[in-house]
Amino acid sequence: MLLPKEVTIIEVGPRDGLQNEKNFVPTEVKEQFIHNLSDAGIQEMEITSFVSPKWVPQMQDAATIVSSNFNIRRKLVLTPNRKGVDRALELGCDAVAVFVGVSNSFNKKNINKTTMESMEELKPIIAELKKKNIFVRACISTAFYCPFEGKVSEEATIKLCQEFVTAGVDELSVADTIGMAVPTESFALFSKLKENLQATLLTAHFHDTRKMALANIFAALQAGIDRFDTSAGGLGGCPFAPGATGNVATEDVVYMLERIGIQTGIELDKLVNAIDVIAPMIARPIESGYYQLAKKSV
Repeated sequence: MLLPKEVTIIEVGPRDGLQNEKNFVPTEVKEQFIHNLSDAGIQEMEITSFVSPKWVPQMQDAATIVSSNFNIRRKLVLTPNRKGVDRALELGCDAVAVFVGVSNSFNKKNINKTTMESMEELKPIIAELKKKNIFVRACISTAFYCPFEGKVSEEATIKLCQEFVTAGVDELSVADTIGMAVPTESFALFSKLKENLQATLLTAHFHDTRKMALANIFAALQAGIDRFDTSAGGLGGCPFAPGATGNVATEDVVYMLERIGIQTGIELDKLVNAIDVIAPMIARPIESGYYQLAKKSV
């Protein structure tokens, strides 16, 4: 069995994990959450997003968050359009994430554009960002299944990924947005992406709706993937994807990886401390297996 010796965890809790929370999490709590995640050894994370406060009020303090000092590799923020990109650059962000759904129906619900329309808008923006040496991450939503159209073909997902690579992105985050993928599908898609896009950073992003995320991650590991998006406490869920529950829990992924001999550089006890900061602010209890056991043993 071929598995990587090391894996990079990209923490999405501060952005993807919190975006769907109805109660506003105080800015100082978000900042402490990020500090504690960094202290646990996480060096890459999405810290916020420049989206309309009308549609995602949780992110209304994005400017304050990016102006804070964090010990992380880069300040990665989600930017859905030109306005978001411009705002991120004004505030000195050195990494931006753009996103497009493979499914037209999802993309229309999310940003009111077809997939093709989104790509035509993003291509010149990506070119401009690369001229300014900005790290560009492309988030590929509904890479396996769409809540409105059902199964998404591998060919459509690979085609969109190739378009982004041609446009010049540095990283592809390929997402099982509604958590319907199974390990055979994970292995098949990521094997083909790994074969065809060897020069691009490939990251797998799994939601745990049907408790398949860890199995899908293990399958992606066997396909050669060594970067994974995770969310501390299993926080998250897409407001535009009915039924999409939280992301796979960072602590559960780290525990699994470390147990099978794959290094992450993340200290689990400190990761639990980070979750303790955010847990009182969240509407639902933290249900990840590792966190529950850690709290029972205290």
